[in-house]
Amino acid sequence: MDSKTAKKIIAKRIAKELKDGDVVNLGIGLPTMVANYIAEDIDVVFQSENGFVGLGSIPEEGKEDMDIVNAGGQPVTIKEGAAFFDSATSFGIIRGGHVNATVLGALEVDQKGNLANFMVPGKMVPGMGGAMDLVSGAKKVIIAMIHTAKGEAKILKQCKLPLTAVGKVNLIVTEMGVIEVTNDGLILREIADGVTIEDILAATEADLVISDNLKVMEA
Repeated sequence: MDSKTAKKIIAKRIAKELKDGDVVNLGIGLPTMVANYIAEDIDVVFQSENGFVGLGSIPEEGKEDMDIVNAGGQPVTIKEGAAFFDSATSFGIIRGGHVNATVLGALEVDQKGNLANFMVPGKMVPGMGGAMDLVSGAKKVIIAMIHTAKGEAKILKQCKLPLTAVGKVNLIVTEMGVIEVTNDGLILREIADGVTIEDILAATEADLVISDNLKVMEA
């Protein structure tokens, strides 16, 4: 499966996790795609940590406004009723527990719900940014990521990279399935159409508990 198709599958599935009235923060990259797949009868308020609520879908090519960008510097659209504010207010929303869910990418996640998502080995990075605040302040943490990296597992028994957060991840959504993080370990709740349990086990280092009610992943 190509990366573009995989990311679309992940974003569409995560959109189904969001409820009417939720305040949701979307991380840079793949998570921003989630805004494109919210059902018309669901009103979700997307918050951007650089200082606004009311983020809409990704703009059509050629219609970008470079004065309106998300925290990753990507052009975004603004919905009617949006509000802009300074960083102090933005992080007050995040740290104050007013974000119902945050969707982030990850380099590694482990079976204890630990997250590593900011330091690529051999690359210069400024730090983890607002991710540390988001995973600590949000009521639900959803990881959106391709299941493996160059064939190597990203869902591990224990993270090897520096941690962004300890024990904060609630749900992992990949193109292969949906995995819930629980006190009893990682539970495979849904599996993508055409993917076998053996495929997921082979691509995952962490121990997985297969749900008795395993379902086909919602498209």
